[in-house]
Amino acid sequence: MSEKVLISRENGVLRLLFNRPEKKNAFDRDAYRGMIEALLSARDDDSVRAVVFAGAGADFSAGNDLADFQDFFGRLEEFPALTFVRTVAAFEKPMVAAVAGDAVGVGATMLFHCDLVYASPDARLRMPFIDLGLVPEAGASLLVPQRLGMARASQFLLLGEAFSGEEAQAYGLVNALAPAEAVLPMAMDAAQRLAAKPAAALSASRRLLRGDPKEILARIDAEAALFAQALSSPATRERLAAFFARAR
Repeated sequence: MSEKVLISRENGVLRLLFNRPEKKNAFDRDAYRGMIEALLSARDDDSVRAVVFAGAGADFSAGNDLADFQDFFGRLEEFPALTFVRTVAAFEKPMVAAVAGDAVGVGATMLFHCDLVYASPDARLRMPFIDLGLVPEAGASLLVPQRLGMARASQFLLLGEAFSGEEAQAYGLVNALAPAEAVLPMAMDAAQRLAAKPAAALSASRRLLRGDPKEILARIDAEAALFAQALSSPATRERLAAFFARAR
């Protein structure tokens, strides 16, 4: 298991702690593989009743580590980010997120797949795909309009504007707010309460609430094809090169 994702268990809850605080918990290939492995193991483990996502340090996740994009040549099967978002979208047990600091890119879009989300009021959510010449991912082009409405979806996916944890609660994405240091305990408490519910009734109720995942998975694949095409384009390569030049 990658040290970039720390795994722990407590009272039927599997906690995945993103552990690259020096990189704002950005996901690289190793982190994705660690999360995929943990989720697939949890899927088949009856002792795991719920999963909690959280970030070490001050941030939830800055999303994809853009350094991984530098050597991407259009082979989606070699890029584990797609496998990760497909695994999350099809995961059949409750998922809870504890969000503080930055939640950017897939660090924001993955929240739309979670059953419960808790955040600090000053958490910063942003989906700036277009600014890099890319398109939304993780089914965001379907889920964000469904959850937040078309006007806000255009604001956050087309303009790429950020919104706070407090605003996310008002929009219906976040269940409750707490100070940054209290968000993870709040999420763990909720996950443990879910884990204590009758398993069959919880699973059936969750399926009824969420519906058939085929539409979301199809949208994820459609987004991924366009994402790969955009990522290989000269315009996007130039934008990424400019980003890394500024970061030096």
